[in-house]
Amino acid sequence: MEIQTETQLRQRIDRTHESPLFYKIFALVAGGMFLDAADVYMASAVASTLLKSGWSTIATNSYFLSSGFLGLFIGSLTAGFIGDLKGRRVAYQINLLLFGGFTFLAAFAPNMPFLIGCRLIASIGLGSEIVTGYAMIKEFAPVHRRGRWCASVSVIANTGAPVTMLACTMIIPRFGWRVMFAAIGIIAAILWVLRRDIPESPRWLLSHGQPVAAAAVIKRLEVPTGHVQEAKGTPASAVQPNAPASRHLGVSLFVAIVAVSATIICQYTFTSWVPTLLVKRGINVAGSLGVSTIMMLGAPIGCAIGAYLVDRIGRKWTIVPAFLLTAILGMEYGQQTAIRGVVMVGFALTVCFYILMASVVAVYVSELFPTKFRFRGSGIANGTAKLFTVAMPIVVAWLLQVTSVNVIFWIISGIALLAGLVVWGLGVETSQRRLD
Repeated sequence: MEIQTETQLRQRIDRTHESPLFYKIFALVAGGMFLDAADVYMASAVASTLLKSGWSTIATNSYFLSSGFLGLFIGSLTAGFIGDLKGRRVAYQINLLLFGGFTFLAAFAPNMPFLIGCRLIASIGLGSEIVTGYAMIKEFAPVHRRGRWCASVSVIANTGAPVTMLACTMIIPRFGWRVMFAAIGIIAAILWVLRRDIPESPRWLLSHGQPVAAAAVIKRLEVPTGHVQEAKGTPASAVQPNAPASRHLGVSLFVAIVAVSATIICQYTFTSWVPTLLVKRGINVAGSLGVSTIMMLGAPIGCAIGAYLVDRIGRKWTIVPAFLLTAILGMEYGQQTAIRGVVMVGFALTVCFYILMASVVAVYVSELFPTKFRFRGSGIANGTAKLFTVAMPIVVAWLLQVTSVNVIFWIISGIALLAGLVVWGLGVETSQRRLD
């Protein structure tokens, strides 16, 4: 019977482990996510360069940066609908085509309006990449190690920040900002060609009644060597069933929105505004590259810790303590009066932020949803978080006018505490669960 055949196919997926096809998908997804992070940080460096050279103004720069956030929001939502309705492979190819094509075109922009338009469309592709990349890894990865593999993508992606900052420092003064856009566009085009033969997700094919096509992909994911299967494989019976669907979709969407939004709001507000907030307290760290570099070393460390813990102790036992530590350290950071305390507590906070980036954004969110709704659920959660990111500068600027600096840190801590409680009380543990 067809139902029995589909059940057997799902069990075969659950028994797969790392195959050549999976390693290829992992490498291409990680490459795309690295490029995604590189482009985000490049935009900030280019904006400051354009302003200094007189090619842009403060007003047009704000439109340039805002167009990026708007594109990320649109991309997160559209990727969800395209990926769930038309297939993961379609969404995965479209996002890189938009991102790479319009980033390359931006290198030849004759004026700021043209550059802003290119940035908007390229950022739609960027927003899609975040949704599709992690979900693709999740649907191809071995069940018992999918958290580690998704978080490992986050580790690679977050190295894009320091690498891009170094590249911009070396390249833009010598060769100009256009070279950066052209280089990223060319690399994206190469990745797009390499990703053309990536197969459709077998889980998506099964959820859309295509067991024959799914079986062909599953066969490519299965390593034929029997002793390797026994050593590394996972019996289907050892895999936990997926959580009951009766209450899950609405509650899961709420948990996903809260968790992702809190993670991004806390991380963005801290990294973007803390130098300004501390200057108002009489501690000048804004011009200290050494202080910023030491604190940012916590990013890859945090991602690595998250990658290790999500499968070792579970999603909730990684996420909830990280949110609680963020709340405590956020309060403590606001009380620092010496540069040593700023660095030490700031480093610890950065580690917590990126544990959350690796465990919440990369792993947990898309696991909360069934296959038919996975991309849309992730897209809505990420898109909502992007809207909050757009609003936060306005909110923080207003708060600085009407209240004290401490209130900002209290808000960061309060948001983190609330998110931890929501995940603990309403979120389910998705470690070792089937993705049906």
